[in-house]
Amino acid sequence: MGRTFGFAALVAAFIVVAGYFGALDRLKDHLPSAIASFALLLAPYYAFGMGPVPDAIKALGQPAKIALAGLAVAPYPIFSVPRHDFHTEILAGFLAVIYGVAVLLSLKRGWADWSALLLLAGAVELHWFDRAWPVPGMSGMPKLLLLDAALYGFLAIRELDGIGFDFRPRWSDLRIGLREFALYAPVALALGLALGFLHVHKTLANPLWFGSGWLFTLFFIAVPEEFFFRGVMLNLLERRVGARTALIATSVLFGLAHFNKRAAFFNWRYVALAAIAGWFYGRAWVASRRVLTASITHATIDTVWSIWLR
Repeated sequence: MGRTFGFAALVAAFIVVAGYFGALDRLKDHLPSAIASFALLLAPYYAFGMGPVPDAIKALGQPAKIALAGLAVAPYPIFSVPRHDFHTEILAGFLAVIYGVAVLLSLKRGWADWSALLLLAGAVELHWFDRAWPVPGMSGMPKLLLLDAALYGFLAIRELDGIGFDFRPRWSDLRIGLREFALYAPVALALGLALGFLHVHKTLANPLWFGSGWLFTLFFIAVPEEFFFRGVMLNLLERRVGARTALIATSVLFGLAHFNKRAAFFNWRYVALAAIAGWFYGRAWVASRRVLTASITHATIDTVWSIWLR
């Protein structure tokens, strides 16, 4: 009951945030289907973060686990059919990625783990499914669907240990997360201002503005990226090359993943600042072995940047 109430409260909080930023006005003709699809996208994300994989799923054989993976695509037709904007090729593409990830991770081999990561990264970075939720304010929904597929694949099928995907907060999450933010902030300010990447804005953000932005950033940017780069990638690399080398490698890769942000081709300033940030995110994960800790650092940095320094 407590988890159900928590989930309902979280969905309600995001609806309030969407209303605060004006997103609901663009969905008023199809609001029920939009909320239903969003809730279905958030449900696996929340469930995996609130406890271990259920024994009923663990007990299934690999073919059954793989078959169940396809349920992750359900939010797409629920959203698109009432809008008369359903595309068979998008559904087929989602299913191809979902089942591709599921089959690869069922092999439980190192090369297959990295192949699954590459497939997911390609789908996100190459914007394969941007047309699935073609409404301003819902552009992150395809990434959330792919995150559900990744969570199910790595936690239920691959059963990779040590990821630390857990939303149940601890004081240490806040302490370590904010500590790494405090360590990164002076480095970012000095380098970012010197490079002309950061620009100070004399803006007074009210608590609701900051809190809404932080909550959105935490769930839709920080946690997915920290799951991918730290919970899975750093976790896998650490076993082969050690913590420090893995931390450096994932920080560089994290920086390079931002090469085309706010630029037509290669934004080296963004890459440099993101790579340094990735080092501190990785430190937070290594210190706690928890995705939430690194995500607190990540969300705080991104929110401060977006309000006062972008």
